[in-house]
Amino acid sequence: MSSDQPRVEFAISHAGTDLGTFTVALEPSKAPKTVENFLAYVDAGYFDNTIFHRILPTFMIQGGGYDAEFQPKRGERPSVENEAASGVSNQRGAIAMARTNDPHSATAQFFINVADNDFLNHPGQDGWGYCAFGNVVDGMDVIDKIKAVPTTLDPVSGEEARPVDPPTVTSAKRL
Repeated sequence: MSSDQPRVEFAISHAGTDLGTFTVALEPSKAPKTVENFLAYVDAGYFDNTIFHRILPTFMIQGGGYDAEFQPKRGERPSVENEAASGVSNQRGAIAMARTNDPHSATAQFFINVADNDFLNHPGQDGWGYCAFGNVVDGMDVIDKIKAVPTTLDPVSGEEARPVDPPTVTSAKRL
């Protein structure tokens, strides 16, 4: 890893217990707009006290958009252009931007791949893919604890992915 890769440390708690921290190293040389956007959220403290609201233990864990009451977090920046062709792979441990069906709709929500998800890479099933922009470099054991949290049916999507007691990002900060 080179020194031009910013690192972000996430401190995680669950059900009143400190789960530990995980650290991601970002790839600004490969996904500059995505990294700039993500770091702006980190620097603003936006991710503090947000939850991992979607957990699919053989796929990914998603966070960055909801508070502990499953209410959408407000104050998002404009969406960022999809940089999925960056060459960063959606492998186990990669951090990527979540988005809607619009390939250029990513704002603050992100996910950590808990498996190798090559089908998300550019061009993906929709001609775009999902932009991975860094990798977990420390704390995959914490990611594995998050993916093991019990889930129930999400009332909106109907998928078995809503954590019964969601893990919380107590802080996200640059190192």
